[in-house]
Amino acid sequence: MSTDTTKSFDLGRVLVTMGARDILQDSLAKLSEVLNRHKNCDWGDIDLEDKALNDTALKFGARVLSSYTVDGHKLWVITEADRSSTTILLPSEY
Repeated sequence: MSTDTTKSFDLGRVLVTMGARDILQDSLAKLSEVLNRHKNCDWGDIDLEDKALNDTALKFGARVLSSYTVDGHKLWVITEADRSSTTILLPSEY
């Protein structure tokens, strides 16, 4: 995991869907880890092209998407372009 701690951005209001909540409900530490990785530009399990898109999105104010595996479940973290909110969800809830 390579995190550039010189970069970060506002998450806005944090929302968690029902499916993601079921996975994260037993561990606030896992929730905190996912949010910190996303906020600090560690995009998780996405390909290099999507990582580059996220880096560009930070410069130009577009939506940012990260993907992490927690307890064998894939979670997406999406921060809206205006940085007003960040949602943690299962891909099936998109």
